[in-house]
Amino acid sequence: MMSKDHALIAVDAMGGDGGPRVVIAALALALSTDPALRFRVYGDEKLVRQQMDLFPELAPVCEVCPAPDTISGEEKPSLALRRARNSSMGMAILAVKAGEADAALSAGNTGALMAIAKLYLRMMRGIDRPALTTILPTLGKNGVAMLDLGANTECDAHNLVQFAVMGAVYAHLVMGIERPRLSLLNIGTEEMKGTEDLRSAAAMLRQTDRSAFRYTGFIESDRIGQGDADVIVTDGFSGNIALKTIEGTARFITHLLRRAFSSSFRSKIGFLLSKPALRLFRIYLDPNNHNGAIFLGLNGIVVKSHGNANISGVAQAIHLTAKLIREDLVNCIAADLDIFFSQAGNKELQA
Repeated sequence: MMSKDHALIAVDAMGGDGGPRVVIAALALALSTDPALRFRVYGDEKLVRQQMDLFPELAPVCEVCPAPDTISGEEKPSLALRRARNSSMGMAILAVKAGEADAALSAGNTGALMAIAKLYLRMMRGIDRPALTTILPTLGKNGVAMLDLGANTECDAHNLVQFAVMGAVYAHLVMGIERPRLSLLNIGTEEMKGTEDLRSAAAMLRQTDRSAFRYTGFIESDRIGQGDADVIVTDGFSGNIALKTIEGTARFITHLLRRAFSSSFRSKIGFLLSKPALRLFRIYLDPNNHNGAIFLGLNGIVVKSHGNANISGVAQAIHLTAKLIREDLVNCIAADLDIFFSQAGNKELQA
C-alpha cells in the first residue's frame, strides 16, 4: 500500500569510496526520475555544498545539515558508537528516530551502521537482531531476497525463523509475491544435513502456520541464482561469504569474456556481432543495478549502499529506499509479526 507520495531521506554524504562527489550526483540522478524525493544531507558542509553547486536542481529539495565528524570504513563499531551523535552517519539515523526523515541511507561502514541503527532505533517487538537483506538477480521470473548478509556472524534457530518472517514480508512488498517460497541455505538438501540450529529452524518452519510464505526446505549455494526460492535465509557469516562469492564470480566472468573477445581479430569481430547480447549480460551482472540492502527488524528504515557503488548504483539504492518508505515497510512487518507470533505454536519464537 502506498503511504505517501513524498519520501524524505536522511543521507550520509561521507560514506563510501566516492563520498560527497558520488552521493550528491546520485541524489540528482534519482531526483530526475522521481521528483517527489526530498533529502536531508549530513556531512562536511563545505564539501557537500561544493558538489551541490554542480546540481542546482537539488537546492529546493535538499537541506544540508553540517556534521562535524565522519565514521571511517575501518573503524570498529564499538568506537563508532562513541562518536555516533556528531557523525554524518549517526545524525542521519537520529533524524529517522526524531521523525525528521522517513529513512536513512549510507554507504559507510556496515558494522558501525548496524550498531548505531540498533542503538538509536531499537528492535521491533518480537525481533532480537537485525538482518541485512537485499534482492539478488536470478534466472527465474523475479529475484531472491537473501538474509542475513553480514549483520550477525552467529545466529540461533529462533533468529533464523524471525529472519524468515521478515524476509517473506520484504519479498511480498518489494517483489509483489503473495506467498514467497522460502528456503534455508545449507550444505545439502537432506533433512539431516547442516548445523543443529539449521535443523531446529527447519523443524520450526515446518510446524508453524505459514500463510505468509511457503517453506520449501534446504537449498544449496549453487541454486541461489536459479530462481528456486524467493527468500533464502542464513546466518550473516555464510550469507556474506555467499554474496561476495557471487559478486566475485560475476566480475570473473566479465573479465574472462573481455579477454576472450580481445584475443584475436576473429574474436573482435565476434564481439561486435555479440555486443547487444553482451550489453544485456553486463547490465544483469552489474551489482550497481541491484544496489541497496536494508537492516530488517529495526523500528525504522536504514538502507546500506555498497561502499564502491557508482552514481547509478547509489541512485538505485535511493529509489529502493523511497519504495520502502511508500510501501510502509516497518508497519507492514510489525503487523505480520503480530499475526505470526499470536498464532498457536508461534509465541515461543519471539525474542
